Amino acid sequence: NVKVFSLDTGRLHPETYRFIDQVREHYGISIDILSPEAAALEPFVKEKGLYSFYKDGHGECCGIRKTAPLRRKLATVKAWATGQRRDQSPGTRSQVAVVEIDGAFSTADNTLYKFNPLAQMSSEDVWAYIRMLELPYNTLHERGFISIGCEPCTRPVLPNQHEREGRWWWEEATQKECGLHAGNLIAKI
Repeated sequence: NVKVFSLDTGRLHPETYRFIDQVREHYGISIDILSPEAAALEPFVKEKGLYSFYKDGHGECCGIRKTAPLRRKLATVKAWATGQRRDQSPGTRSQVAVVEIDGAFSTADNTLYKFNPLAQMSSEDVWAYIRMLELPYNTLHERGFISIGCEPCTRPVLPNQHEREGRWWWEEATQKECGLHAGNLIAKI
């Protein structure tokens, strides 16, 4: 009875769209696809173009394409689960709790709980689980993409590079969050 949703920014890799369909088929579930609102996206692209984030940072683009659709969805639920892990980003995720109050998306009318069931697992643990159970995964992982986001903002990492170095590589290492999880390290339960 768990409802599954995914964000479609309109800028995902083709492999990611195929992976969403694989998950639907493998688990026999429906996935609610959330898209950015045209009323916000169209003027942004008209004014700034498709690649303004290389000049002025990814925050505004991610805000329209990811954070706003997520905010709309989370306003309709009491809890959500993510795949965040502590080892993903030592600077921003090292303290991720297994269960927390979502300080970024809770409102006065809705205390939102956030479950991070993979928080204590390492990347190696996750991959061992995927292999053991023969679970579907995004084929971009086979090409060196470890942390996968939008196509123009994600690239493969080199051996021994941290997985988040492939995200927004033109920005400072402290800026490797898009707003979906920023601020959620404050209120732990």
